[in-house]
Amino acid sequence: MKKLLFMVSAAILTAGTPSAKAQFVVTDPANLASGILNSANEIIQTSSTVSNVVKNFKEVEKVYKQGKEYYDKLQAINNLVKDARKVQQTVLLVGDVSQMYVQNFGRMLNDPNFSAQELSAIANGYSVLLGESTELLKELKQIVNSSSLSLNDKERMDIIERVYKEVKEYHSLVRYYTNKNISVSILRAKKLNNTKRVLDLYGTPSQKYW
Repeated sequence: MKKLLFMVSAAILTAGTPSAKAQFVVTDPANLASGILNSANEIIQTSSTVSNVVKNFKEVEKVYKQGKEYYDKLQAINNLVKDARKVQQTVLLVGDVSQMYVQNFGRMLNDPNFSAQELSAIANGYSVLLGESTELLKELKQIVNSSSLSLNDKERMDIIERVYKEVKEYHSLVRYYTNKNISVSILRAKKLNNTKRVLDLYGTPSQKYW
């Protein structure tokens, strides 16, 4: 986890790797998360202008909006047994990670305090975190499938509990990463006596992450 945090912290300084094509599949939460991740990777290129970054980000928004109804319906289910609820909560955490990325990076695209190269690097950091969360979601999918692996109920639930805790850690890390990037913008805005514009950009007090 410490190594990953270092990688993400360094993302503002580096660009990423070639992108993969998006997957528009919304019936499976693992495929949905992968689709968002793949679309996010479209941004991780050597973009010379902010407009190029914005254009690529539109694909991320498209995939996320396709899956939002799924997350909304899942969140409304409240009659699940305890073990099934832990699976539900894990999927929703990954959905929330996607939402934090889509909403806040979308605002960063309208933030004059970030250059195109920095935006690409920030997208890279989000992709690392979303990628790890997505892999855990894929692991969860395998575990909850009764035909996969020779595990008894206790072993299966122990793994579900571990995956839930790890996804929760990544969820906190995405919140922290968002916080740090916004803080960078605020510090730059203070030097330009333009703090209010940045504070207004990132939403109401209940929506802010710092």
